[in-house]
Amino acid sequence: MTDPNAAPAIDPVMEAAFVSDQRRARWPTTIAGFEAASAEVTRLPGFTADIAYGAHPRQCFDRFAPVAAPRGLLFYLHPGYWQMRDRTLFRCLMPVFAEMGLDVATVGYPLCPEASVAELTEAVRAAVPALVADMRARHGRDLPIIAAGHSAGGHLAVEVALTDWSGRGLTPTTISAVVALSGVYDLEPLVPTSLNAALRLDPASARSASPIHRVGARGCPALFAVGGDETAAFVEQNRRMAEVWRAAGHEAWALECPGDDHFSLITRLMERGSPLHAAAADLVDRACPAG
Repeated sequence: MTDPNAAPAIDPVMEAAFVSDQRRARWPTTIAGFEAASAEVTRLPGFTADIAYGAHPRQCFDRFAPVAAPRGLLFYLHPGYWQMRDRTLFRCLMPVFAEMGLDVATVGYPLCPEASVAELTEAVRAAVPALVADMRARHGRDLPIIAAGHSAGGHLAVEVALTDWSGRGLTPTTISAVVALSGVYDLEPLVPTSLNAALRLDPASARSASPIHRVGARGCPALFAVGGDETAAFVEQNRRMAEVWRAAGHEAWALECPGDDHFSLITRLMERGSPLHAAAADLVDRACPAG
């Protein structure tokens, strides 16, 4: 690990690729829309907030139940470069997936620099047995589970899918599918950026935290999506992750949404009939067959 008190050495190319050139002037308006829509969700029947799955205050999930009996569970991991934002901002996605017949959980997790990337990844893994137990208590059976997330959450969703769940008291096929949006799956380029002041990665720990290097026989169908208006670095991360996933023998779909940036991509997911919404619905049908 790098010295947390040392000023990061910034590579201007990587800083532009992952930080400055990603920003868009419309983000505050887009995020305000998520906040308003998420507040509305808390008033809907079927919403339950703040279910603890661990000792840390951020180890909580919110749950949203569909009207009919669910055919699966999707849990969603929020963005924020592992160091900001919160699950509550993305409650707005709960009805989107509930309309597909899924129980939905938005999952929080500890942030850097309080936790390392490795520690917060392990904290997220602790949510899965808790979600399984919650399903069994409410439905009396196991359901297929889809791991989903955006940006840092996309990285964490992939990490969950690659986890050896048989060594943790669950079945090896605990995760049935992945929906990963604008993820960073190779963290080494982040080391020479301002983000690393909180992440505290060195090349070795960044590589260890990069799931793109660890895809093997354990896997499931996955959708990797990115905005066409994001930087070339994000588009390339998306393409490479899908390529590596397929090379390991797993089904993978890579989708680039023209004109969308890092956050407008989420509005596209909320839009019925959009290519991203349709691709997510198709993956749900594969992972959680009706009946």
